[in-house]
Amino acid sequence: MKIHGLQKMTLLDYPGYVACTVFLGGCDFRCPYCHNFELACGAARPVMDDSELFAFLKKRRGLLDGVAITGGEPCLHKDLPDLLREIRALGFRTKLDTNGYHPGMLRRVLEEELVDYVAMDIKNSPAKYAETSGFRYFSVEDSSTDDPMDDPAPVHTGAIARLPGISHAEDLTDRVLDLGKIKESISLLINGTVDYEFRTTVVKEFHSSEDFFEIGEMIRGADRYFLQCFTDRDTVPYGNLHAPSVETLQKYWRIMLEFVPGTELRGINEPA
Repeated sequence: MKIHGLQKMTLLDYPGYVACTVFLGGCDFRCPYCHNFELACGAARPVMDDSELFAFLKKRRGLLDGVAITGGEPCLHKDLPDLLREIRALGFRTKLDTNGYHPGMLRRVLEEELVDYVAMDIKNSPAKYAETSGFRYFSVEDSSTDDPMDDPAPVHTGAIARLPGISHAEDLTDRVLDLGKIKESISLLINGTVDYEFRTTVVKEFHSSEDFFEIGEMIRGADRYFLQCFTDRDTVPYGNLHAPSVETLQKYWRIMLEFVPGTELRGINEPA
């Protein structure tokens, strides 16, 4: 397997543990606010293969507690179970970051006990999930007579392409998002035995109070949920996106406490 990035030590990516972060390339989402868009769209070149990664990890036994696997979207890779298995054989804990769109792979690594912690992104409320993830259309398993292709979800138009060389075709916006896959992954984690978190990156142009009431219903009963504030960077593919105010984040935090008492604000202080 090709490794597209390696952060040799982090105290942030795997809560409670000293870890390294392994970045895998490729993603089937095109979130306009993505911080790792070069990985998502395939522009970033690999920096090593898995044999070089394992050689690095062997030298870090006793210094690192765990390995966080992120992307891109790790669950796209059919060799992910083998990678996790080898890392665990070296004595490291494993954390997996995922967009939740591959419940089959998620189920496999959970059933084979290859991960100790899963962090799953919750992009937005069901009606806005497609546009927030870079899709033009969405489908839900309980939609009855309406064809989602006839009544597409609105597309956010306030963003302007920033990164050079990213064509409309690469945005892949004409695909249909299957919300059933997201809901299946949510259920796998809530009803499973592995430690996990759900998290939402909050963007002013994409999120409202109404969205968090709907997100709350989606993940009701979860152990923990984090609201994290969007931060603009040069690697974000689109401009004209902004962070919400601290007061707005705190309002969303209070809403989510009704559904997930373990809701926390990540990166800013919670109100008294």
